[in-house]
Amino acid sequence: MQNNRNFLVLLVGMLGCFSGAHAVSSEDMGHVAQAAEVLTQIQSAARVLNYEGAFVYQQGTQVRASKIIHVVAGKDEMEKVEMLDGRQREYIRHNNEVTRYIPDTKTVLIEKRLTRDVFPAILVANTNDLAHYYRVELKGVERVAGLNCQIIWLEPIDKFRYGYRLCAEQDSQLLLRAQTLGEANSIVEQILFTQIEIGKIHSNRIRPSFPDTRAWQVKHADIVEKISLPKWEITPPPGFKQIQAVKHVLTDRQSVNSVPHQEADSAKREVSQLVYSDGLAAISVFIEPDSPGRIERVVQQGAMNIIGRRHGKYWVTVMGEAPDLAIRQVINSIKLIN
Repeated sequence: MQNNRNFLVLLVGMLGCFSGAHAVSSEDMGHVAQAAEVLTQIQSAARVLNYEGAFVYQQGTQVRASKIIHVVAGKDEMEKVEMLDGRQREYIRHNNEVTRYIPDTKTVLIEKRLTRDVFPAILVANTNDLAHYYRVELKGVERVAGLNCQIIWLEPIDKFRYGYRLCAEQDSQLLLRAQTLGEANSIVEQILFTQIEIGKIHSNRIRPSFPDTRAWQVKHADIVEKISLPKWEITPPPGFKQIQAVKHVLTDRQSVNSVPHQEADSAKREVSQLVYSDGLAAISVFIEPDSPGRIERVVQQGAMNIIGRRHGKYWVTVMGEAPDLAIRQVINSIKLIN
């Protein structure tokens, strides 16, 4: 899955209070309990293990390859993700700070990671209410990248969400493959390791491929957490709850190297983001001041649906790994309260 987007986000509780939740049998809850344990182990494995591998991301007819190195040294978690085809991109993460290298524009983007949702990680919180919106079951063992893995199947009960089929390595529980499923369980998109080594990976392997970036432009994406937007009313689909509200402050700074201590020119752009989740899918609402020349549009990229629309003096973008029906419900519900 692409590193700048959500794949699987917080498994939140209290979903049963929404209309549309179906009755849950004791058998359903047994399946959920088994799957919940595996999901928790998947998240832990992605965070605490050392591993290095190559994976492919298939989105519609597009297939992209990447390489990942992940190392934990004491209290420090480090990661390098390198795009192996298409436009050259590289990401170096140290704990929650991510540095993105974009060589074709000679740009370095420094930003804070908000969620642990980049493959092979998922975010796990309260899994007890998954059965209200998904039929959850363990479905045997398959082989991925030469390793045996346990299948976790999550089938949606309505048309507001996709299904998911996950496969975790049997011994370590590291996620080896994640598939997003549409109608008739067709694969909308998937991401999977083609080669993986789990174990002794040294931290000296996590170095940028661009050692001299002094002449590059540096951009800092600052984030203000726990904001409130009292003027906006947003109604998500059944089962989706707000799990995050942040403000992104993007600052462009032109690198100044010839004159020490000289302040670089900067320009700031603020974008508010609200994130809603049903436990597996995430829908983000971005709100920012409108600017001339923007065109209202609808875009679908694999499982990701995006709608951008003008709302008075604001520009609103709704995007998420959810069917078009869910994205349209969100953007059509948005109201600016005077």
